[in-house]
Amino acid sequence: MSHHIQIFDTTLRDGEQTPGVSFSFDERLTIAKQLEKWGVDIIEAGFPASSPGSFKSVEAISKALTKTAVCGLARCKKSDIDAVYEATKEAQLPRIHVFIATSPIHLEHKLKMTEDEVLSAITENVRYAKQYFDVVQFSPEDATRTLLPFLIQCVQTAVDAGATVINIPDTVGYSYPTEYGNIFKTLHEEIQTDQDVIYSAHCHDDLGLAVANSMAAIQNGAKRIEGTINGIGERAGNTALEEVALGLYVRNDYYQNQTKLNLAETKVTSDLISRYAGIRVPRNKAIVGQNAFSHESGIHQDGVLKNPETYEIMTPNLVGVKKNDLPLGKLSGKHAFNEKLKALGYEIDDEGKKQLFKQFKDIADKKKHVTDRDIHALIQGTNHEQRALYQVDALQLQFVSNGLQSAVVVLKDKAGKTYQDSSIGTGSIVSIYNAVDRIFDVSPELLDYTIDSVTEGLDAQGEVHVQINVGGQTFTGIGIDHDILYASCKAYVEAHAKYQLEIQSEEGVTS
Repeated sequence: MSHHIQIFDTTLRDGEQTPGVSFSFDERLTIAKQLEKWGVDIIEAGFPASSPGSFKSVEAISKALTKTAVCGLARCKKSDIDAVYEATKEAQLPRIHVFIATSPIHLEHKLKMTEDEVLSAITENVRYAKQYFDVVQFSPEDATRTLLPFLIQCVQTAVDAGATVINIPDTVGYSYPTEYGNIFKTLHEEIQTDQDVIYSAHCHDDLGLAVANSMAAIQNGAKRIEGTINGIGERAGNTALEEVALGLYVRNDYYQNQTKLNLAETKVTSDLISRYAGIRVPRNKAIVGQNAFSHESGIHQDGVLKNPETYEIMTPNLVGVKKNDLPLGKLSGKHAFNEKLKALGYEIDDEGKKQLFKQFKDIADKKKHVTDRDIHALIQGTNHEQRALYQVDALQLQFVSNGLQSAVVVLKDKAGKTYQDSSIGTGSIVSIYNAVDRIFDVSPELLDYTIDSVTEGLDAQGEVHVQINVGGQTFTGIGIDHDILYASCKAYVEAHAKYQLEIQSEEGVTS
């Protein structure tokens, strides 16, 4: 008999702590809606007390979701708890996650508190939170470096004060499966309570053990797993939720536990996070990597052709990687295109289909065959650009071998206002970026510039990722197009636009 493992997604909170990642207001809302579609149980939408932007995002997500619980993070501080209450009060299922550090190194160097002071803070703030929330989750931060007797004391104190979810964070990725699993086993044995308590695992991947530790927690009684899509997060990242979900599905014979995720939405969700975060999924990444269902070895290919189960323990369809069973090309009509959208799981209104079909035809004129990955990129890229503050309206280049290159860039904002400038540079990309800098009157440092192909072949669409630094803050941008120079311009403009949004937010301009 399978039991339900709750999925607590913290992509929008812990995941956004990834260096260089900063989701816009619209991106956070889109991500939250996709996470609900994927089927997560709880979304940790942010840390409302940390900034006005985070508060507004949590508030908007709380209003938008209809099935998924929305959780806000709070320190053991009444003003933090009040902020979470205000931000989530219109959610269908509001939740709060209260935490305080408990390890000796944190108590001495960060909090400068005694153990008794920490226990008092837990009691006071969990009780305070319980006045506003039916479900209060408590986390002893850096639990795996906390002495076990004191950890038990902290958890017992939180449960006595009304916490019904206890999360055990491996905050610095220090633990290993046997040790981490034993913490859950011990808590089940030692904590005294008449109420049902859910134990949750929150692991970081500093030693590459986040997923393994999470699975060990499940073996020892954990009923909730916290993590992020693609495992993003600060330092080496968090538990990759898609890996936990498929691990439970494929090895249900062993774990006897299942999530309630719609696994067919896994790849779409992964692609969305990759694009918004500006972090490419490694080709060899489990479950969602490009090579996850590829077979190079002749022996492997022969086996798969005879029976896929010889070398595949799950099918591509299971996670939403669909085979291109309806090839599209320049002669394909609207009906075939609409059927492809339906087969790929997209629900798009008639006007949206009409616009997408026009763009599909542009791609089909340049490619012999349009693949599923082309369609995914088209839709996600189009949605992305429609929300953009600025569109690249025109790009003109002059190339001179062994000389300076020149570029003219024309942008258009949402109100239809046009911005134009030109510049020279040692190369085409440099001249384009110099012109964009002139338009925005900002000279950022380019930290990263990466080109990836959406599909294989000479006619592949290119995806450009850029990362810039402005005043000590990093901003990412993505551009997709058959023309790499045009994609490069789109990506750089988007990074600049995110900086402009940050300025507007600081000045109190609403999105």
